[in-house]
Amino acid sequence: MLKNLKKPEILAPAGTLEKLKVAIRYGADAVYIGGDAYGLRSRAGNFSFTEMEEGIRFAKDHHAKVYVAANMVTHEGNANGAGLFFRKLRDIGISAVIISDPALIDICINEAPGLPIHLSTQASATNYETLEFWRKEGLERVVLAREVSMEEIKEIRKHTRMELEVFIHGAMCISYSGRCTLSNHMSLRDANRGGCSQSCRWKYDLFDMPLLKKHHSLLGGNKDKEAFSMSAVDMSMIESIPDLIKNGVDSLKIEGRMKSIHYVSTVANVYREAVDSYIENPTSYVCKQEWIDELWKIAQRELSTGFYYHIPTEKEQLYGERRKNPVFKFIGEVLSYDSATKMATIRQRNHFRIMDEIEFYGPGFTHFHQTVTTMWNEDMELIDCAPNPMMIVIMPVLQPVKPGDMLRKKKDTSEK
Repeated sequence: MLKNLKKPEILAPAGTLEKLKVAIRYGADAVYIGGDAYGLRSRAGNFSFTEMEEGIRFAKDHHAKVYVAANMVTHEGNANGAGLFFRKLRDIGISAVIISDPALIDICINEAPGLPIHLSTQASATNYETLEFWRKEGLERVVLAREVSMEEIKEIRKHTRMELEVFIHGAMCISYSGRCTLSNHMSLRDANRGGCSQSCRWKYDLFDMPLLKKHHSLLGGNKDKEAFSMSAVDMSMIESIPDLIKNGVDSLKIEGRMKSIHYVSTVANVYREAVDSYIENPTSYVCKQEWIDELWKIAQRELSTGFYYHIPTEKEQLYGERRKNPVFKFIGEVLSYDSATKMATIRQRNHFRIMDEIEFYGPGFTHFHQTVTTMWNEDMELIDCAPNPMMIVIMPVLQPVKPGDMLRKKKDTSEK
């Protein structure tokens, strides 16, 4: 059985062209992006057709794919122009479009034949009968609802040839399959048409005093702690890669089109390493602690396995003080390296200074640490710190690095 394992695709978020290139360099087999219409991330760095074409060229050069999310719930008039939009995606070489609304699916099938369609998780597909319905309609993949358990995935796989895609890392929406209207009522921004204001992440007080006292009691009686929250912790399936692969999942999806290149590079790097390790030798595979530790170097909430193994409890909700905090911050990226002088040119992303202990990391899960001993600015003037965003820094490095490698350091104790 283990000899016939299929290596799943690692699918990473790409909110901008920069993030697209970073995700692919750091191990993603495919990325998903948003266009200038029909998506659910209006505040993400959505792509023009020109940017899409550049992204597609880069992806093809690295044997990767680009998908476009067009997963909004359309109201009257929202679908205007969708046929032209989908035809353009098909003609420039987009590998698939991710849709939830049946009207947009129908438009895509009829007006852009040949463009593969993936059913969005917003459509809440939770059983194989649903998947078979969409397969017969012409779709080739379903992004399962995040409420589906591992046992259900196993059963679904037995009864359908449809490709299965599941979320493995990132933020979890508190509402069923992300279909929320809190934002609509609280900030007049339609969550299902791209305007979510993340009302569930806000902090709330309870004004019913008996209930307030009860919640404060549950939180240890500290009235400075948050009394009420609707936030779920983030998901991480790094310790469950074997279960996902053995149960026939075709695509492992990372959430976060609005996250940083530090997040995208780190998460893609970790899951690339884990999947490759398991496929190479499944019988002796172990989840390495260094992969788990690596994921805690990026900014995120606490982590859980969502609905895969049990119904989430209060432990999978955020309330009160954070139970664990990331301790690293992203400080720069390598632009070039001179092997003769062993000097790297770096674009600064966060403040760092002489005597800081920093970590370099790159694709293929490469890492090394060193102390910053000397720095120059782009005019080759000696400096003792790099305080200005996006400034150019030249510094000696202990080991060879490549353009696109990243730098980070532990946060100072005074930083949150």
